[in-house]
Amino acid sequence: MFKRSDIWWTCISHNGRKIQKSLETSDKKLAQAIEAKIRTEIVEGKYYERLTGQCKTFKDMMDKFMKEYAPTVSLNTQEGYKYYLKNLNRFFGNPGLMSITPKIVAKYKLYRRDYGASPSTVNRELYMLSKAFNLAVKEWEWLKDNPVSRVQKERENNEVDRWLTEDEERRLLGHSPEWLLKIVVFALNTGLRQDELLSLEWNRVNLLRKTILIQKTKNNKPNTLPLNSIALNVLMRKYEGKVRSLKNDLVFISQTGTKIGKRNLIRAFAQALDKAEIKDFTFHCLRHTFATRLAQNGVDIYKIAKLLNHKDLKNTQRYSHHCPESLMVGVQILEKFDYNPTTMAQNDG
Repeated sequence: MFKRSDIWWTCISHNGRKIQKSLETSDKKLAQAIEAKIRTEIVEGKYYERLTGQCKTFKDMMDKFMKEYAPTVSLNTQEGYKYYLKNLNRFFGNPGLMSITPKIVAKYKLYRRDYGASPSTVNRELYMLSKAFNLAVKEWEWLKDNPVSRVQKERENNEVDRWLTEDEERRLLGHSPEWLLKIVVFALNTGLRQDELLSLEWNRVNLLRKTILIQKTKNNKPNTLPLNSIALNVLMRKYEGKVRSLKNDLVFISQTGTKIGKRNLIRAFAQALDKAEIKDFTFHCLRHTFATRLAQNGVDIYKIAKLLNHKDLKNTQRYSHHCPESLMVGVQILEKFDYNPTTMAQNDG
């Protein structure tokens, strides 16, 4: 027996099977008596451990997950959970929790593929589901096994190197409604992530200094970014013609003055891409375009990392092959050293 948080637990091994459970008492003598009874039942073949999960449903688990665990993560992740949960609920419904097997989880992967979900999206949904099952196993003591842990994740291609050509950009902007056009132009000239852009508030904008402050970033480090004349012009035009919303202080808002929903933005963006006949391109590729164009015009990788607010330079290295001009400047620095061709020729002799 052992104690955990002042409660006695038992861990019994019998015929290769391990049974570990709470004895649900802080009284040692009572705990010893309960453990002795369990050992007797095991030897006599009468022991049957009733798991709490036998009377729990999929909805019970996900409701508890969203209520207790989801609030501990970032707001951006919470928004993701809400979206993933809709897809999970649509497939699983509300069966008994113990009826969900690895085979059923594998079918979920096929279901999401048929709906056109990307490998990364499927994996994020599986990660959420696996986290919920892990909590049900390790903390809530509802189950003994996590069925998601035995299902292979989708293979992701995280090195997609896709950016807009100048012709594609003209076509995209030409088929974008005015509100979307401003967002696309701003994204192409700042490299902001979707949520950073949609969450930008006027109190984080300094038109005089030509900077914006991104308070909530992916790596939780605030980042002050400079604005070029194009991005500044977008903000100036919006500032001059803006009507102060009583609901919020957001820079980019919907027609009703509320925050633009991610799904609405992605839907409108996909429609513009379709009209412009641009394939294999996502909103996040605007950020790739921003970084690629910097690299192609000689901006060194460290400055690009700073502008993208990358914590690890490895994430920025994907753009290094676009930096020939920057590399040329590097080797040209060595030209200040005067090597006498005549002397070099004599040494060769």
